Amino acid sequence: MGMTMTQKILAKHAGVDKVKAGELIKASLDMVLGNDITTPVAVKEFRRIGVNKVFDVNKIAIVPDHFTPNKDIKSAEQVKFIREFAREMGIVNFFEIGQMGVEHALLPEKGLVVPGDVVIGADSHTCTYGALGAFSTGVGSTDMAAGMATGEAWFKVPEAIKFVLKGKPGKWVSGKDVILHIIGMIGVDGALYKSMEFTGEGVKELSMDDRFAMANMAIEAGAKNGIFEVDEKTIEYVKEHSTKPYTVFKADDDAEYVSVIEIDLGEIKPTVAFPHLPENTRTIDNVGTVEIDQVVIGSCTNGRIEDLRVAASILKGKKVHPRVRCIIIPATQKIWKQAMAEGLFDIFIDAGAAVSTPTCGPCLGGHMGILAKGERAVATTNRNFVGRMGHPESEVYLASPAVAAASAIAGRIASPDEV
Repeated sequence: MGMTMTQKILAKHAGVDKVKAGELIKASLDMVLGNDITTPVAVKEFRRIGVNKVFDVNKIAIVPDHFTPNKDIKSAEQVKFIREFAREMGIVNFFEIGQMGVEHALLPEKGLVVPGDVVIGADSHTCTYGALGAFSTGVGSTDMAAGMATGEAWFKVPEAIKFVLKGKPGKWVSGKDVILHIIGMIGVDGALYKSMEFTGEGVKELSMDDRFAMANMAIEAGAKNGIFEVDEKTIEYVKEHSTKPYTVFKADDDAEYVSVIEIDLGEIKPTVAFPHLPENTRTIDNVGTVEIDQVVIGSCTNGRIEDLRVAASILKGKKVHPRVRCIIIPATQKIWKQAMAEGLFDIFIDAGAAVSTPTCGPCLGGHMGILAKGERAVATTNRNFVGRMGHPESEVYLASPAVAAASAIAGRIASPDEV
């Protein structure tokens, strides 16, 4: 039997010719990532190991993004702790206020991840970089500490599900709708510890921003990682952002998959995940009347420039409903500046929305948009568990930027065609 994309990458980094599903391997790492919540724990474990330097000052990235700009004394102390560690170790890729962004949008933008890389991050949405044809996965802070010390990590080689994409997405349908559709179909444990591998003619119809959104939410189906077959769009993106050498891995024709699922992009409608699981999906024509109090457009899933452009195209010349708070968060400083230069901020502010500096803030119920008891939010984020964005009796509805913007205007979950 041949190997999948993921298996080929892992074999290369394990220094062997072949791996198979279920095998335990030790692989070299191209990047180790942490944020302001997970890195403090990792640093303490790193100290406990007893080493006095990291394996490579260029292959570690620390991005304070969850509670920054610091929301309170505790978060300020956490960032101070990891800032001092980064300086002591000489870590090159420490990105703070003024340079930072939401970590999973920032690393590809900075060119720190390229096709064929192996990346671990102490954040579950590290699987985002599979959009670039890399193997990337979330780990715990202890594994991050070991990775910083040794440059290696242990993995159980995952089985894989092959998603063959065909057709072309219709109007208002984005990568967010596609991945919500898939999670609704297979469930939040439908790809448990498996690699979700995306291929087929339909891939070329998806932008890189679409692919980032889809790979980002592979974890919401329980996957170990999500990964896209590398094509011309991938290479164009990589060349624009990075000078790192890269390797393209393509699955063998006889690679083994636990299942093969065909997805016709043309049949997918704008999709919303109702509380309290990402699998609880409904198409926009089946949502009923759900009045809302808040809209958040941003996050590592949907805070990129295409997302903001779509939102602006709907909000232009219109007003946010007087009952709704609309918060828009570009995912990085570069995206923030580009959105401002394109006049998107004028559109947002004239519509009555608020624009924030890059932060994860509201996505995890941290700050910049906490929900009170009984409130409902439409968010372009990736999780809608009980209490995810605030009070345990609040509700989060996951949607694309197009649906989120339309809902902000309507004061209820709405299709862009309604406004």
